[in-house]
Amino acid sequence: MNTALIVIDVQESFRHRPFFTEQDLPAYLAAQNALIEGCVQRGVPVVRIFHTSGPGTPDNPFAPESGHVRPLQGLLDFDAAATFTKHRHSALVGTGLDVWLTSHGIQRLIISGIRTEQCCETTTRHASDLGWSVDFVTDATLTFDMVQPDGHTLAAADIVTRTATVLQGRFATLCSVPQALDRAMDGAPA
Repeated sequence: MNTALIVIDVQESFRHRPFFTEQDLPAYLAAQNALIEGCVQRGVPVVRIFHTSGPGTPDNPFAPESGHVRPLQGLLDFDAAATFTKHRHSALVGTGLDVWLTSHGIQRLIISGIRTEQCCETTTRHASDLGWSVDFVTDATLTFDMVQPDGHTLAAADIVTRTATVLQGRFATLCSVPQALDRAMDGAPA
């Protein structure tokens, strides 16, 4: 089964958001970089997604004018098979990614990137609904604590657990980095 790794929104923009923390960053980057390196070694195409939104001003970290819509420092440098810029949560909305995947015979996606519960989860659900098999590599996603409506903090680890719970068996197969790399090569069904 033809597979592609999708690296979603791993960009410097996040360092300029008030919720950004380096707490989980080293472990995330280690997993993300191992996944990229493993895919490159195996000939699995790696697709880069950037997110832009909001006003086109230098003070908006998600505007190209800010200079922050570029790979996150610490991310392995790689030659992307394709690069797309999105303006919505799903990498499949208005980017042409779906056309590229179809034209390259891609049947399985490996999802990774930032934020676990936002753009990674949304892209996973969307891809599954469109018929792609999806491997979600939780360790190769990153998110941050959030404030709940009642004012309490929801820890990033709890957000990751919730995301894994709702995706597993419904929209994706949860995988470790080694499992995703094995599945990319063996044609395992989703």
